[in-house]
Amino acid sequence: MNLPVKVENFYQFFPIGEIQFKQLYRDGNVKTSKYNDEVLFSNNYIVEVDSLDIENLKEKASQNQRKRIRLCTHLDHDDRIHEMLIVHEKSCYVRPHKHIGKIESFHIIEGQADVILFDEDGNIKKVISMGDYSTGLKFYYRMPPNNYHTLLIKSDVLIFHEVTNGPFRSEDTIFAKWAPEETEGDAVIQYLDILKKSTMII
Repeated sequence: MNLPVKVENFYQFFPIGEIQFKQLYRDGNVKTSKYNDEVLFSNNYIVEVDSLDIENLKEKASQNQRKRIRLCTHLDHDDRIHEMLIVHEKSCYVRPHKHIGKIESFHIIEGQADVILFDEDGNIKKVISMGDYSTGLKFYYRMPPNNYHTLLIKSDVLIFHEVTNGPFRSEDTIFAKWAPEETEGDAVIQYLDILKKSTMII
């Protein structure tokens, strides 16, 4: 009796497209390819994630300059559906931005954060206080395209599952001109303080 071939690597059957992977290594259940210091791609045919994988992602996020990392479980930038497990430390600043023509859903696995939505002029129009299931807070949202948004992270670490439609094109992400760039250190601190005070009032 001939047994089926065991598939160890999805990419032995399917090309990985335009992405030139730089490094391949093992993380818990997930074999990952390093795209850059903040982006990993799963190299598994069926992606299975456990607590060891999450702890490894936390460790890698702590070693990055911007204190964040994401594990992409889709095949490449051209996939029609993009799914990511993302780790942000509390110090992360996510510059307000919007995605042209793309929905976004967001499910918190661990931690707490405020999701802030803005109008086109930077005025806060909605704050969603979120946390993992155990907190009793909202743990999931789905947002239509073209909404400026950011995160205010309240816990030491935030881990979430994000889904959006592909393909990825950098020009589809528009950063708010009324919010400081990440490199503007003092301006970022002042802006985050304003957001924190504003969300306490709303």
